[in-house]
Amino acid sequence: MSEHDWTEVVGAIGIFALIISVFTVTVVQLAKTRRARYEAARADDYRQLAETAARAQAENARLLAAMEARLGGMETRMNGVERVLTEVD
Repeated sequence: MSEHDWTEVVGAIGIFALIISVFTVTVVQLAKTRRARYEAARADDYRQLAETAARAQAENARLLAAMEARLGGMETRMNGVERVLTEVD
């Protein structure tokens, strides 16, 4: 092999190494970008879920307060009925 043949072989190996490196870096970056998009979408889903849970919790607290008020009224009436029954005995 002559001196130019070795230069061509080394050049060809260098070109292939460059092409493989560029391809690898491109694939890795595309994968990272896709993963970041999926994570952002998942974060939005979690945010919506958290907002829904917060609304449901607020509604439950409102209903519990209403039930507590009704139960307080029932307790007052029950005490009145007990007092009347003890007076009748």
